Amino acid sequence: MATTQADIQAALEQLTLPDGGTLISRDMLRALRIDGDKVSFVIEAPSAEVAKLMEPLRRASEAVVMELDGVSAVSAALTAHGPAAPAPSLKIGGHAKPQAGPMKPAGVKRILAVASGKGGVGKSTVASNLAVALARQGRKVGLLDADIYGPSQPRMMGASGRPASPDGKTIEPLHAHGVTLMSIGFLLEEDKAVIWRGPMLMGALQQMLGQVNWGGLDVLIVDLPPGTGDVQLTLCTKAELSGAIVVSTPQDVALLDARKAMDMFSTLKTPVLGLIENMSFFTCPDCGGEHHIFGHGGVAAEAEKMGLPLLGALPIDLETRLAGDSGTPVAAGEGVMAQFYGRIAEGLVKGGMA
Repeated sequence: MATTQADIQAALEQLTLPDGGTLISRDMLRALRIDGDKVSFVIEAPSAEVAKLMEPLRRASEAVVMELDGVSAVSAALTAHGPAAPAPSLKIGGHAKPQAGPMKPAGVKRILAVASGKGGVGKSTVASNLAVALARQGRKVGLLDADIYGPSQPRMMGASGRPASPDGKTIEPLHAHGVTLMSIGFLLEEDKAVIWRGPMLMGALQQMLGQVNWGGLDVLIVDLPPGTGDVQLTLCTKAELSGAIVVSTPQDVALLDARKAMDMFSTLKTPVLGLIENMSFFTCPDCGGEHHIFGHGGVAAEAEKMGLPLLGALPIDLETRLAGDSGTPVAAGEGVMAQFYGRIAEGLVKGGMA
């Protein structure tokens, strides 16, 4: 049986840090990747000084993972947080500035929003995996985490550190898994709440679109917050948005809110390129039976009713959740879920949407 990320995390839990806790409980494991029988991961120390003392632990972590069945090679790298270098005068979240017209970052060919009517349907998971899958299709991809109140892409993409701003105006984004990244989460402590009113949100989105050095991109994916609020309104009216993808579960309650999201895009003259049904079914690992926990076919029926394509139906999958929590999206691997996302990405590329 193939080694899973859960197996590796359980093995690493056996190693105790000198000052207590484990690599898992202290959240020091990054970029865990399984490539056939080869495993690689990064241990991120809180500082360079601590990292110098962790070489024995790094070797021990390789040894304990090497003992797992089906593992033939292990590579563990050791890194550390660098000192936070605050930008000289960069302030995110000021009031929006007047614009002469819709904004499109220089070098970005298309802006594609990933949206949902309600939270909890896996929109951010779909956005991160779709970005990685498109990058694996050979596209130059950016991912903007526009969920200001609940930024999750830094964790899901396994990226950390404060973006640089040499002149205090232009922001240099981060990179992970072949994707260029920007999130308000890179500028705040992980557990720090964003307590802003609408104008501050709009200003932050305007800055992350217009002040980030995105470089040449085929597509910039924007992970929107759930609902139909200020961020959606700003993006649709202030940016040259190529289109939107709406994510929903087949559950009736989720579909009610998905219809509202589609109505918002219609009202704002933004084309909906298609729907993705997430948590479509669950395959029992013991009996192999397929179970439709949140209903069956609801998003497909809605897509047909609206005359929109169903871009894909994604199952509930433990590996997807583990991969997102560990910072290596499941689309970066070679398993069944990576194939699901690969097919969706291939369809978008062939359809000229990404």
